[in-house]
Amino acid sequence: MKVLSLREPWATLIMENKKLIETRSWKTSYKGELYIHASSTRIPKGWKDNKGLMSLVDFNNLNFGNIICKCKLVDCIYMTREYVEDVKKNNPQEYICGEYNEGRYAWILEDIEALDTPIKVKGHLGIWNYEA
Repeated sequence: MKVLSLREPWATLIMENKKLIETRSWKTSYKGELYIHASSTRIPKGWKDNKGLMSLVDFNNLNFGNIICKCKLVDCIYMTREYVEDVKKNNPQEYICGEYNEGRYAWILEDIEALDTPIKVKGHLGIWNYEA
């Protein structure tokens, strides 16, 4: 299975269908089933000051070190100034859940399903393969 590791709370936001776009500095040509792994890395202190983002999650339900959901990666969009402004204006919750800057990439996720049983595993950079 293909897996992408994310820091918390972003992985849980995806699992809870509160975040449908993952923002990245790099593009991918991969499309298809993708599992989301919540890395073991703790939340950076500066992000805890972002009240909008932090109001979307219950800190007691974060999933450090686990593959927690699967989804479909259906598109990878280069962010133009117009794209960033559109997300900011028309989808403010999504906007506060990502890093929207011209020149970055928006990975569009669909069909998100939480796993019944999280899979404890060490994460990796990039899209990586996990074999049970």
